[in-house]
Amino acid sequence: MNSAMSKMHLVMGGRVTDPQTLEFQDLDKVDLVGVFPDYASAEKAWRGAAQRTVDDAEMRYVIVHLHRLLEPELSAA
Repeated sequence: MNSAMSKMHLVMGGRVTDPQTLEFQDLDKVDLVGVFPDYASAEKAWRGAAQRTVDDAEMRYVIVHLHRLLEPELSAA
């Protein structure tokens, strides 16, 4: 696996149907913050996006570990 890919993280968010879930109300309106080369920069972007919507309980931002989705067999190790 490419070492750059192993560090890729996606930050995204949007309005959810229930604040306890990650079921987005409208996939056309999901905010794709960006793809980041490491967890630290992804976390910084996530904090910024989440902070802007902190008063809205239906808005939720997450960090997606792209390498875990692209090569799940490596995450089990």
